[in-house]
Amino acid sequence: MMINRIFYFILTNLAIVFVLNITMRLLGFDLYLVQSGQNMTGLLVFAALFGMTGAFISLAMSKSMAKRFSGARVIETPSNSRETWLIETVRRQAETVGIGMPEVAIFDTPQVNAFATGINRNNALVAVSSGLLDVMTRDEAEAVVGHEVSHVANGDMITLALIQGVVNTFVIFFARIIGQFVDRAIFKSESGHGPGFWITTIVAELVLGILASVIVMFFSRRREFRADQGGAELAGTDKMIAALEKLRAQYEPAVLPDQLAAFGISGVSGPGIRKLFMSHPPLDERIEALRSLDSGFQ
Repeated sequence: MMINRIFYFILTNLAIVFVLNITMRLLGFDLYLVQSGQNMTGLLVFAALFGMTGAFISLAMSKSMAKRFSGARVIETPSNSRETWLIETVRRQAETVGIGMPEVAIFDTPQVNAFATGINRNNALVAVSSGLLDVMTRDEAEAVVGHEVSHVANGDMITLALIQGVVNTFVIFFARIIGQFVDRAIFKSESGHGPGFWITTIVAELVLGILASVIVMFFSRRREFRADQGGAELAGTDKMIAALEKLRAQYEPAVLPDQLAAFGISGVSGPGIRKLFMSHPPLDERIEALRSLDSGFQ
């Protein structure tokens, strides 16, 4: 339920503030900040407030942003048999997993992709590309829809918002710690915040934000395996594997906006360090995971 997630969200905020407060006091940063005019508790509250608020504002705006950036057209009344099939498939799967009926949309691109987003399990959007419906069989498309419905049922949107809020808090907090240190130790500012603080804080936020995204993407990749499993349970393992194999063998997935990339059926992959920033595991790994799961039930 959404109430439980908000409860855990509040506990997470409190835990972050508590742990950071204790850690900084043990390391002696508290005394340094007080002497330099920076209030530790105020900084922690500021970081948690802005970090979590930013993540949840993004989540609250996710549906409207998704429609705008992808050009997704919500199906109000089906105009053909394909749209009727899509709505009924989403409806059936939503009932199976016990969530509210999501909005169903199609975004116009010849590339193959789909995504789900929304602030909670009962207020979500499931969208597929026109290219996916053109290219995939209905069995394969059913599995992809199951994957996206599973994202909704698993609460992946709010889970990643929580994780993003946590890393935001760390980024904001430590960027200001670094900025304060550089301002005092290098630029020799004696009171208030000099130019060194603001310049260093901005640079530190950029660097720490990039490093923090590695953590968010790690959790995103783990959620993809769960969504694949959910798609297999809703449509059948063979259908889910067939859909992923088609993506791997023949088609380049549509590149989704950054805000939606973690909730698509497939993402952009790359060699070396780029793997750390991938929102999706390689398709080979996902297919192998499904085959291992299927053999485990035999």
